[in-house]
Parts: sequence; structure tokens; C-alpha cells
Amino acid sequence: MCARLSGSVLVTGSNRGIGLELVRQLCESPCPPTHIFAACRDPDGPNAKVLRDLALKHPQLVTTLCLDTTNQGTIAEAARLVGDQLKDGSLNLLINNAAINIPGSLADTGEKEMMEVFLTNTVGPMLVTKEFLPHLRTAASRPGAQSEMSCRRAAVVNVSTLFSSIQRCHETFLRAPMYPYRVSKAALNMLTRCLSEDLRADGILVMALHPGWVQTDMGGPQAPLSTEDSVKGMLNVISSLSDQHVGALLDWEGKSIPW
Repeated sequence: MCARLSGSVLVTGSNRGIGLELVRQLCESPCPPTHIFAACRDPDGPNAKVLRDLALKHPQLVTTLCLDTTNQGTIAEAARLVGDQLKDGSLNLLINNAAINIPGSLADTGEKEMMEVFLTNTVGPMLVTKEFLPHLRTAASRPGAQSEMSCRRAAVVNVSTLFSSIQRCHETFLRAPMYPYRVSKAALNMLTRCLSEDLRADGILVMALHPGWVQTDMGGPQAPLSTEDSVKGMLNVISSLSDQHVGALLDWEGKSIPW
């Protein structure tokens, strides 16, 4: 697999699951990006050991960053470090992957659960995108940048879910109510559409991507899709993005999901 990514990539929530697999496959691609920034809440903690080992294996390619999407200070510091490390200050691809899930029916869900999940899954991607926007704009406008929007120019990919689809809620709700997760990801979809319109004139492509039901801590062992297969599909979709995908919600196979 060659995802045909170039330039610099930043992945949030990269210490486990889909985020870790994104970093791994980008590292092992026959045509990897020039640099990968692997961000998570505690890159020096026990839950990030596999990520640290990956970074040690690819020291010229991977830089780990402390970035808590609920902490503005860590987001700003991560953006500063990325700007210092990149020669021209340009970031080509931001993948907002970090997310949490607190399963809950209506009876089990209160303000605390809703706000905690909303802060990470919706507000977090907005704050991260806002802080890294100068680097994305630099990439989109640098001399020689292609005119068509793509991940090789400048793009933001928000990791969403089928459970965010209002139109298809009747198909999925009973087997997984998950009020906080569903509502926060539906709000992420609107954030994606707003950003896509706001940043279109800058040449920055913004879209949302559903990774499938994946065998992760969040998806559980009963999920039908491995992280390897999910991420392979995701990277193929990301590498093929163009103007026609601005503001889209796609799955890991490139199929459109209704809002």
C-alpha cells in the first residue's frame, strides 16, 4: 500500500487504536510523508510505550508530542513545537482522531457525561484546528503548491462515525444508544461542514471520515474490522481526496454517509 502522502502529518490520539495504527502504517509506507507528528495526552506514560518504540525505530520520521485536546495550553505548545521543527512552518495534514466514549442510555446519561464527551470529541478538534491553522495556511499557500485541494496541499480530516448520522439513526440506535458519543460526533459533523466552508478560500480541504466498527478499546473485540484493515482503507481514502470531497462524510471504503 502506498498512501501517496507527502509533506508533514499530525495525528492526535496516536498512542493506541486507530491513531497508533495510522502512525505505524504511515511509517511503513513505501512513500511515507516527510514527517509525522504523533500527539497524545501523555507520550511519556505507560500507555504510550508502543508509540515511543515506533518513534525510536523511525527517529528521522516521527516526533511525539504532548497534546491534550481538552487543554488549550498543551495544544498551543504543540503547535509552537511543530512550527519550530518544520523548516517552512507548513503542516499538510491534520488528522483529528482523539476521542472518548462514555456509553449511556437516556436514563444513565447526565450533564457530566455529555459535557465530558462533547469537550473531547467536538470542542477539542475545533481548538486543535484553530491553533494549527497558521501552519495549514502556510502549506496551502506555499510557492509551488498544487491548485487542487488535497492532503498533499493542506487538509483536515476529522474522524467521525456512522453513529453520527441523523438520517441513519433508526438503523443503529437500538444496538448502541450511546447518547454522549452520538451527539458529540453529530456536532463534529457540523463543525466539519463549517470549517470546510470557512477554509475553502484558503485552499484547505476539510472532511470527516468514519473508520468502521473497529477492534479497538472503544470498538471492542467483537468488532468485525481490524485496525490494520480500517487504517489501510482510511489512508487510501485520504490520499485520494480532492475538491469534490470538501465537507464530505465518507467511510473507510470511500462510500458517502448521509448526514
